[in-house]
Amino acid sequence: MLLYLNYPSWIHPEIFPGVKFLGLIRWYGLMYCFAFLTAYFVLKKVAKEGALDTKNYKLKEDDLFSFITTGIIFLLVGARIFSTLIYDTSGVYWKKPWLIFWPFDSQGHFTGLAGMSYHGGFVGGLIGMIVWCKRHKQPVGKWIDAMVCAIPLGYTFGRIGNFLNGELYGRITTMPWGIVFPQAEKFSSNLLWVQEFAAKIGMNITADKLVNLPRHPSQLYEAFFEGIVLWLIIWSCRKHKKFDGMLACIYTAGYGFFRFIIEYFREPDADIGYRIAKDASAPIYKNTSLLNFSTGQILCFIMIVCSVGIGIFLFIRQKKRKIIPNN
Repeated sequence: MLLYLNYPSWIHPEIFPGVKFLGLIRWYGLMYCFAFLTAYFVLKKVAKEGALDTKNYKLKEDDLFSFITTGIIFLLVGARIFSTLIYDTSGVYWKKPWLIFWPFDSQGHFTGLAGMSYHGGFVGGLIGMIVWCKRHKQPVGKWIDAMVCAIPLGYTFGRIGNFLNGELYGRITTMPWGIVFPQAEKFSSNLLWVQEFAAKIGMNITADKLVNLPRHPSQLYEAFFEGIVLWLIIWSCRKHKKFDGMLACIYTAGYGFFRFIIEYFREPDADIGYRIAKDASAPIYKNTSLLNFSTGQILCFIMIVCSVGIGIFLFIRQKKRKIIPNN
């Protein structure tokens, strides 16, 4: 009995593989479109509930479109900058920064802006929303709270896009839902641990061959927990918040928490490995210690600490405003 799944052979990064011009259209890009549209319609619903109402402001749909568009532009810029300057280890983007937004390879072939960082998108999107609110003289906390009611549900599509690309897969696993991803690292069938691992999952292997072992579908873990579950938590809290900015803090801490845990199942980038490790020689394809931390975990820890600190500050400030009367 096989205790693993093969990645579906009919799934390709391109929606129309082999078709001229249409072959440039990829599932990942389409998922981004679905993500932004979903976020927009959820934000629109939240706005209709009165989440953005103030005494001196009458909400216009053009403002919603302008707000989310500004956030998206800054998000894409931030995601690309982080991906090239923090996650890329070649150093080429530091030497030639104009290549960060250059969508062609050295041969002149169109590649698009391959490589986006969530944490960079988070910082960029946050800056974009703050800039918009300041420019339009709107309360930052109120608008960002409305936006985070929509972000996780849209984010779900992004991780589904990663799955359809067959990228950002997890570490090897003997769980029955483990998936053999075509692009994952292969191991020699002559290794004793590979033979034992294959025996556990009922995989037949041949001597002197490279074996592709099943991995955690960490993209789907993230889509579910950082997307759907986190969205349900925020959605249920949206009408019970104690201060403006509370939902933003819940989102930031919640995402940081879920992602930190899931990183133990997701394989770190091969060229980066662990940023902090109990054992520097520990393999990245399996989890050997909870004290080995990836780049994503470090950034998520910072997210959690900052969100808790800012949340406490905003709560105390709100309490003071209620105690001290306005003269």
